[in-house]
Amino acid sequence: MTTKHLNIESTWVGDDLCITVSGGERPHIGSAAIAVPRPSLSGDGSMSCTSSVINLAGHRDEEIVRRIAEKACIKHGCTVVCTGGFHKDGITDKEISEIIEEADGYGKQ
Repeated sequence: MTTKHLNIESTWVGDDLCITVSGGERPHIGSAAIAVPRPSLSGDGSMSCTSSVINLAGHRDEEIVRRIAEKACIKHGCTVVCTGGFHKDGITDKEISEIIEEADGYGKQ
């Protein structure tokens, strides 16, 4: 899936999903998130997940990869790893908001 700012590629690894996110002027690996499905703590029978993130020093890609990993985990009911990074010099608050919306949109497909 390619959006205005992000390129998101996924590969099934057995029953699990590996997702790579890249974009901007210098795509890179800045963060990695893993999400594991579990029943919601609300007790209503819905699914949720538990996630962990590793960030490289000085990188702020967590919000993108965590959102995508968690949405895909809940949607597919499997373990998901999402890694990647986005960099653009002089990025504006508006562009950051657009990128977060694009990451949120991944789970709606």
